[in-house]
Amino acid sequence: MNQPELITQLQQGDATAFKKMVDEWQDMVYNTAAGIVQNEEDADDITQEVFIQVYQSVSSFKGESKFSTWLYRIAVTKSLDHLKRKKTKKRFAFVQQLFGGSNEEVIHPEDFNHPGVLMEQKEKAATLFKALEQLPDNQRAVFTLHKLEGLKHHEIGEIMNLSVTAVESLIARAKANLRKILKNYYTKNIA
Repeated sequence: MNQPELITQLQQGDATAFKKMVDEWQDMVYNTAAGIVQNEEDADDITQEVFIQVYQSVSSFKGESKFSTWLYRIAVTKSLDHLKRKKTKKRFAFVQQLFGGSNEEVIHPEDFNHPGVLMEQKEKAATLFKALEQLPDNQRAVFTLHKLEGLKHHEIGEIMNLSVTAVESLIARAKANLRKILKNYYTKNIA
């Protein structure tokens, strides 16, 4: 089934078309979310949120961009929104701790393992993902789309509503920041 036909069926509320679309795009959406939020449970939740939004708003899809671009845009936006909410919760929890408001134990999740990383590369990938956590959200999203999803600069620009120059700049800054972070990490761990 070609994309225009699938989109038409989705816009008509065809449940079979929706299932086909989810089957086809679920891994891409999950991997994108996982690369940005670096938590498997959160990536699962975001994936569900993305498909709920697609179901609710597919009627507004005009076809001005590719369907995959629209889907990536929703996945990236949901992932970045999730990171913002998470940061806000952390700050609020910190303030509560300062004023004795909450005695809840803070649970730190285990190391994140991206599903696309080979077993023999897990240790290096874990180090990279820890470094990625320290990047500003836009740099993390652009780097994830480029390096983990393999998207070209112009595709990332369409997804994030940025110029190709802005995408290139964000990738360059992400690489420079990662070099600094990883240099410090390896200098400390080798010494």
